[in-house]
Amino acid sequence: MKEKLVIAMVGLPARGKSTMAWKIARTLEYDDVRVEIFNNGELRRKMSKENTSSPDFFSPHNPKGLELREKCARINLGLAHTFLGKGGEVAIIDAGNVTRYRRRMIEETFAGLPVFFIECVNVDEEANEAYLEHKASLTEFSHLSPAEAFDSFYKRISHYESIYEPLQEERNRLLVDSFEGCILQEQIADVVPYYDRIRDIITTRIVRNLFLVRHGETYFNQEDRIGGDSDLTEKGLAQARALAEHFADVPLPVIFTSNHKRTLQTAAPIAAKHKDCSIIALPEFNEIHAGLCEGMTYQEILRQMPHVANARNRNKFGYVYPSGEGYATMEKRVHRGLQKIFYLTNYNDNIMIVGHRAVNRMILSDFVFRPQEEVPYIYMPQHRYYHLQIDPYKKHFELKPYMPKAG
Repeated sequence: MKEKLVIAMVGLPARGKSTMAWKIARTLEYDDVRVEIFNNGELRRKMSKENTSSPDFFSPHNPKGLELREKCARINLGLAHTFLGKGGEVAIIDAGNVTRYRRRMIEETFAGLPVFFIECVNVDEEANEAYLEHKASLTEFSHLSPAEAFDSFYKRISHYESIYEPLQEERNRLLVDSFEGCILQEQIADVVPYYDRIRDIITTRIVRNLFLVRHGETYFNQEDRIGGDSDLTEKGLAQARALAEHFADVPLPVIFTSNHKRTLQTAAPIAAKHKDCSIIALPEFNEIHAGLCEGMTYQEILRQMPHVANARNRNKFGYVYPSGEGYATMEKRVHRGLQKIFYLTNYNDNIMIVGHRAVNRMILSDFVFRPQEEVPYIYMPQHRYYHLQIDPYKKHFELKPYMPKAG
């Protein structure tokens, strides 16, 4: 019989706890472990007839809110205890659990079983702000304007911060940077089942479905010009509509783009086909800036700046355009964009990126480990897209068409 374990998430709101919980649960299921997540927030929304998104509800000085949250916590602990008693193997308590009082309650409920606390933190303020903006767009805040929702969620976090007690006394604990995906501190005093596996899960990128799409044809593409901020052509708009039809039945909670018009124009009809699908533009996914060569054709560069063309041909990955960028210099920002995506999305979400040829090459190479010298030559057409799936046992990627066949 397999051993049993209780995992209790710890941390402020919007620190990636639920994403981490889902990632651990779904991966352990690959190992035939019976896992269930017990989310206090979901239970609270089911039990309350009122909208509990108001920040005042989370004030430690609000007796009514405190009573309901305490009740939800005890009910969920009881459900988790029953689950383990009926053959379950890993119960994950997905909640803030920010006080020692709440964590002692968990340990007392599961006396005799190992309890493993995982605290999620993120000191990247830009990522935290982006996460708050994303959370503020959820249905829970639909009665508020985006600015009001952001302010409401920020005040909720402030209430949690006022009573927050980081892990310190707990026997089995892990401190995780949920944005960087790395372990900062660990303290294990007991035998914790699945411990090595959980550490591997936390530090490994897992992708359910990633759709990597290049924007539709632009006027600059027709003229073989590089960079710029060109609009889509009629053909490009038709490609965007074809993508929208192709992905109409694929759940897409969010589409990530660059700040350039061509990616936003490609994403717009796709998002319009889905209810509650938002578009998030990330500057990290902007195309290579060609500096002095922006807007030029490759033939013009060859004629007017042959030293640029020759130097770039010798080392396309390492070359940097005069007053601009290159593959090597944008590698760090593209990687940061990917970190943002995995921080902003749930493990179970399908992810779509509508990007550019060079940027998408960098993204793809991050998953399939192409040597640097090969990256600038990865095939990145506008009539097909890459579909990637990565789990602990395999990596799968394929180039798929989306345009309907002629005739």
